[in-house]
Amino acid sequence: MRKEFLPFAKPSISEEAISDVADSIRSGWLAMGPKTIQFEENFAKYTGASYALSVNSATAGLHCALMALGVGPGDEVVTTPMTFAATVNAILFTGAKPVFADIDRNTLDIVPENIERAITKATKAVIPVHFAGTPCDMDKIEAIAAAHGLAVIEDAAHALGASYKGRRIGADRGARHLSVFSFHPTKNITTGEGGMICTEDEELAERIMVLRQNGMSKGAWNRYAAKGSANYDIFFPGLKYTMMDIQAAIGNSQMRELESFNRRRAEIAGFYLRELAGIEGLILPKRAPWDYEHSWHIFTPFVDIDRLGFTRDEFMARMKERNIGTALHYQALHLFTCYHEVTGMGRGDLPEAEYVSDRIVSLPLFPAMTDGDAHDAVAAIKEVCGKC
Repeated sequence: MRKEFLPFAKPSISEEAISDVADSIRSGWLAMGPKTIQFEENFAKYTGASYALSVNSATAGLHCALMALGVGPGDEVVTTPMTFAATVNAILFTGAKPVFADIDRNTLDIVPENIERAITKATKAVIPVHFAGTPCDMDKIEAIAAAHGLAVIEDAAHALGASYKGRRIGADRGARHLSVFSFHPTKNITTGEGGMICTEDEELAERIMVLRQNGMSKGAWNRYAAKGSANYDIFFPGLKYTMMDIQAAIGNSQMRELESFNRRRAEIAGFYLRELAGIEGLILPKRAPWDYEHSWHIFTPFVDIDRLGFTRDEFMARMKERNIGTALHYQALHLFTCYHEVTGMGRGDLPEAEYVSDRIVSLPLFPAMTDGDAHDAVAAIKEVCGKC
């Protein structure tokens, strides 16, 4: 058994990034400023987006996107139950109602046909989530959205570096279409906390620029810099959702390492797929049938609870006893009290999501993992499953 605990995730922060943060601190410019602007430009260039707008979390990004689209009380937004609470919380923050559509247990992504069945006259937008880094079948989702006059917000928190049919997630995909990324420490790159909104819709981009800084026509960088002007207007009530230069300093460094980070993630995922193939008690992730490139944010097999005779939570506990960390992504949201009360959905309503929710587990996966770490994780799994 390992002597040291292997965490589920761990960020890789270079000395260069630390130096860049120190430079921001010494400069006296800690809030949104030149390094944040540079981060946005770097991100837009990488993804192929006309506009990349930084915010202080992906939750803030989703909220801004919905507000910019005019989503509010009386509206409905269709999304997946297999996602982090932030996706649905952002909908609730606008006063709109989330509506869940079931997933495919193989891809873990929302099923386009289920989206269409969930649409009503009140539906204003759709939020597909690119689960674990597998892009949703966006051509079908966008066709449904266009037929019903709906906006699309891609929750791309897991998908930085992923591509769909040769185009990176975040690339321009038309009017009333946005993509939102996360830079939480577990993600493919990190800024500590933070997020980014990508779009080619100039009107939405301009509205988000104002929304994220209290509704002001100018941010601090425009007012306090040497060539700035102190005068500004307030067009409508906004929020304080801007990113700090300290965060962006890390982000600029992380962007330079993104490709190598994702290559290492793919190597570890490939090792898991090879070494765990045929292990009774574990059901490995399956590839989606459409053309895409995976970003491998997380590696999420299912614990075969019927074959093993114990629960996923017991599997996680036994892995922890062997000093291997795991995580749960996610419990289906309609099974939580809060979202059951909001949507009226409960167990039995979304059978595919419930099947996944009861079995899914995330194995350790991060760029700094060594081959030895991966071997230790596999050995522990085999032992827990009784297949040494």
